Amino acid sequence: MSRKRKSPESPADRLPSGSGEAEVRIIGGKFRGRRLNYHGDPVVRPMKHRTREAIFNLISTECAGRHAIDLFAGTGALGLEAISRGASGATFIEKHVPSARVVEQNIRTLGVEYRATLLITSAFLWSKRDLTAATNTLPNDKPWLVFCSPPYAFFHERQDEMLDLIQRIQTHAPVGSILIVEADEPFDFNSLPHAKVSGGDSRWDLRSYPPASVGLWRAPIDSV
Repeated sequence: MSRKRKSPESPADRLPSGSGEAEVRIIGGKFRGRRLNYHGDPVVRPMKHRTREAIFNLISTECAGRHAIDLFAGTGALGLEAISRGASGATFIEKHVPSARVVEQNIRTLGVEYRATLLITSAFLWSKRDLTAATNTLPNDKPWLVFCSPPYAFFHERQDEMLDLIQRIQTHAPVGSILIVEADEPFDFNSLPHAKVSGGDSRWDLRSYPPASVGLWRAPIDSV
């Protein structure tokens, strides 16, 4: 496993989830049923099991051959689920150092160190400072499978930063890439970049899994 440490930030702006879920497992694929380490730290908000299951039901056949990017990785469950279902590799981005250690442990538990890169940094900082350069190190011959599941408060308290992050991912994503964004129900997905196309149709495939809303975006043919 490749691990790169970059300026960790305080986790103070991450909110407790209150989810009550103390166990995280891989849902499908090669590692189905394998338990992931999750210490219940309130700064981590793992995606609810049923939401993760619903998302991967939508994309399960499309994981193979893609490179997963797990922004706000938390436990790393999303990127590891993608690897379990055939993703060629994954990049995990987590700024909270204790959580990053959990991601590292889960990568080692599943024995996928050779397919994983862990970056201890802010997803916002990474997108501004490193994403352009990262396209030289991320496989640009493979489409990406990007998971964006931050603390819900970010969509309201740091909305401009979230929109900028999402737009940067969309701009650099190879053709055929998939971006999945999880927000809370009050969030208006029409505010996201590339939400509208000619004729008024939305490029976001929107799904509701209360209290979460999920938007799925696919890089169009003319994406660069």
